[in-house]
Amino acid sequence: MSTAVAAADDGEKRSFTQRMLDGIEKAGNKVPHPAVIFLLLIVLVIVLSAILSAVGVKATYESVAPAPVAGELYYPQGTTEPSVSYPPEALHHPAVEVTHETTKIESLLTADGVRFIFTSAVDNFTSFGVVGVILVAMVGVGLAEEAGLIGALIRKLVAVSPPATLTFIIVLLGILSSIASDAGYLVLIPLGAVAFKSVGRHPLAGLAAAFAAVGATFGVNVLITPVDGIITEVTNEAVRLADPGLTIDLTSNLYFGIASTFFLAIVITFVTEKFVEPSLGRYIPHQAAEDTEEAAEGSPEGEARGLRWALYGLLGVLLVLVLLSVFPSAPLRNQDTGSLFDDSPFMDSLIFIIMLLFLVTGLCYGAGAKTLKGSAAAMAAITKTFAGLGGLIFLLLIIAQFIAYFNYTNMATVIAVKLADALERANVGAVWLLIGFVLVTLVLDIIIPGVIPKWAIFAPIFIPLFIRLGVAPQTVLAAYRVGDGPMNIVTPLMVYIPFIVLLTQKYKKEAGVGTVVSMMLPYTLIVAGTWLLFFIAWYLLGIPLGPGAPVHLP
Repeated sequence: MSTAVAAADDGEKRSFTQRMLDGIEKAGNKVPHPAVIFLLLIVLVIVLSAILSAVGVKATYESVAPAPVAGELYYPQGTTEPSVSYPPEALHHPAVEVTHETTKIESLLTADGVRFIFTSAVDNFTSFGVVGVILVAMVGVGLAEEAGLIGALIRKLVAVSPPATLTFIIVLLGILSSIASDAGYLVLIPLGAVAFKSVGRHPLAGLAAAFAAVGATFGVNVLITPVDGIITEVTNEAVRLADPGLTIDLTSNLYFGIASTFFLAIVITFVTEKFVEPSLGRYIPHQAAEDTEEAAEGSPEGEARGLRWALYGLLGVLLVLVLLSVFPSAPLRNQDTGSLFDDSPFMDSLIFIIMLLFLVTGLCYGAGAKTLKGSAAAMAAITKTFAGLGGLIFLLLIIAQFIAYFNYTNMATVIAVKLADALERANVGAVWLLIGFVLVTLVLDIIIPGVIPKWAIFAPIFIPLFIRLGVAPQTVLAAYRVGDGPMNIVTPLMVYIPFIVLLTQKYKKEAGVGTVVSMMLPYTLIVAGTWLLFFIAWYLLGIPLGPGAPVHLP
């Protein structure tokens, strides 16, 4: 029974918007299984690559890339084999340079293309980073959930949070999670569903709110995130094309990021409670997957003891992390610069640290609450988690091949350059050009969801153009952040979409890609529209985007 039918049975009248979303869900769920869709897309990419290559489609553009680093040969003591030494500063803070490149469409039906298809399958899958991220993180998260720790934490959150603020709290935590890279997708989205279910609300509304917060707003935060350093350097190199003496700082979008964080938290909360949750109707437990079981809960006394033991475990892990990172030469610091955050083992190990935190606290909770009795129970909990990921892993295998083949053909790069060239030739004022830039970024995000690849193409094209119009580089970067996020939650090329579908099926067993798209589409449309208006108002009012970062050039 669908939510629409359930609503009809309750005598509820569906609004036009709700009926439209129901139609999108039904149409989307009638398409083949996502694995079949991506197999068909692979065939389409192969055919298109051959046609476009045959007619000579190509694009010429300026791009930014790390400059070559010169090394020196030396012979370690007692050896006759030479090694190469590189300057630490050049390795960890490489200079970037602008290059002129011509990219043409590569056919997958040439001899080289066929060889790539046949020889790259294993490498495509093993180098698909999201696979490792999910498997490593779910060791700890899965055990913590099976032990009952996740449910206990949610009950505590619900107990201390006023009911009216639960959505806002989950959304705000989701936006802030970008400081820990992809952790929000794996931790906060499942927690959002559980939190809503625990208070009698539809779990898919909680899942949707958390997914929108994590995915649609990935470019902003109240803090500086790891991505900020990369896109700032790319921006500065593009700036040198027009003004070699001009640069922007890492904090050039800080004020805008802080304001956007709270503005978007309010918007996503509004969309959840006024559009998405009503459209889902009443939650019907028997629609959930047949093998879905509630995690162990235990007695109130056992839960309190388990949380206390989990706190001890958390403090123990934090103590170990402090010892491994607090001293200047600690193992988790950058061994050349001493930095804890800049290109350091600590930042590279965030997913492992998150897994360790959940694993240790989950084991401690299970021991204290008596929900995990012995090592066999702990192993069974982890095994159960991995057993539920089988279908997802197969789907990721297919998606990895599609992305590799699509990247091989260079179609995404050529499309991006052609759209950017068309916008540059539009010959409109700065405000309309900024709006057009945001819209083009939104469209490109469907096929290039990553933050950095699009900016590496766009920055050398648009930064000099806007500088000529008197618009500061930090303003263009802020506009890019606005366009980069909202489409992430509906594009099938977003690497975590299969994981979201899997989570959705936990509460609605017949759910598919259509269910997720129809559920997330209101967020995409409203977040994109309101955030664009927010940005334009910010620009017209001339509010600085960060410390010493005006919207216009002096």
